[in-house]
Amino acid sequence: MGSADIVPGVSGGTIALITGIYAHLVESISKIKFGFIKPLFKGDFRGFWNQMLDEIDFKFFIPLVLGIGVAFLTLAKVVTYCMDVHTALTYSFFLGLIVASAVILFRKLNEFNIKTVIFAVIGAILTFIFVSLNPIAANHSLIIIFISGMIAICAMILPGISGSFLLLLLGQYEYMLNALHQLHFAEIITFVVGALIGILGFSRILNFLLKNHKEVTMAFLIGVMLGSLRVPAVEIVHSVSVNFSGLLPCLIVAIIAFVLIIILETRFDYID
Repeated sequence: MGSADIVPGVSGGTIALITGIYAHLVESISKIKFGFIKPLFKGDFRGFWNQMLDEIDFKFFIPLVLGIGVAFLTLAKVVTYCMDVHTALTYSFFLGLIVASAVILFRKLNEFNIKTVIFAVIGAILTFIFVSLNPIAANHSLIIIFISGMIAICAMILPGISGSFLLLLLGQYEYMLNALHQLHFAEIITFVVGALIGILGFSRILNFLLKNHKEVTMAFLIGVMLGSLRVPAVEIVHSVSVNFSGLLPCLIVAIIAFVLIIILETRFDYID
């Protein structure tokens, strides 16, 4: 998830979906209500500890957060290198991954009717328009970084919507990437705090939709992923000659990514 979130146009939520932790991720985050703070004010440390263990799934979050953090700190340069030097092949891999994710979600739909089609089309159109926007100019004050973290994290847990691309639109992507490279802790901590506040609120909405309106929500997410394909497609076209010899390696890499994800889902049946 951390590696995917580094790349503009690719969603960490897509990776969570493929690896079968998406529903668990959304539900676990939505359960955090900070009720464990109340016993702390009363000096009840045992109650604080027990309630915190009840609200926060540490067995799930500790390895997940560590994995994302390690990816941010160690793979940022690798991913950006691949994007710069092997742009077409890198985005081709992610294109195949996104298409496979959409196919997997489609196979999980229990209903396929005009309602789900409409929501899928709406999701595709809105995302296509969104990823077509141009980045805005913005300063890099701590308050702007805080707000950017709140906004971008919401996209990071949605399959098909890239939090890093949202940062690009907000004019904060390169700045935060450099902050990670150079370990500027003030900016990093501010961004993380904003992200925590944003994800705690948004996850409740998403969890409600998945539990009460699962079919249309999943259909909308399928559309979102299909609409987001514009990003890797544009990068591929701009990076190679639009002919058979230029596109063939990209097609092969995309097919490999697609097949790998389909095999993973079919073999282990992670996603519910």
